[in-house]
Amino acid sequence: MRSAPPALGDFEQLVLLALVRLGDRAYGVSIHNEIRRRARRDVGVAAVYKTLERLEKKDLASSSLGPTTAARGGRRKKLYRIQPAGRRALSYALSALHRMAYGLPADLDPFLDR
Repeated sequence: MRSAPPALGDFEQLVLLALVRLGDRAYGVSIHNEIRRRARRDVGVAAVYKTLERLEKKDLASSSLGPTTAARGGRRKKLYRIQPAGRRALSYALSALHRMAYGLPADLDPFLDR
């Protein structure tokens, strides 16, 4: 039997969800913007980078350098990708949240169609 993946904090979940949504376009600022837009959380870019660093140490995400671009003065973006262990941890966390939310009163259940 496979053990449960590592527990994720709520911000780690948001960062991993942004990695999934952004795919090959996931870099620090795009992840920050995705979280601000979708989760409506006012977070600093530094918090995103710190969380990405923590996720890399847990082997839940990885990074690589993208191509150089003239728009960035020849500098390369650091691109991020969710790893299979990150997908498992995220799936586990989302399942737990869904199980906990199922059956709540209508005003609290985020999964009810309104």
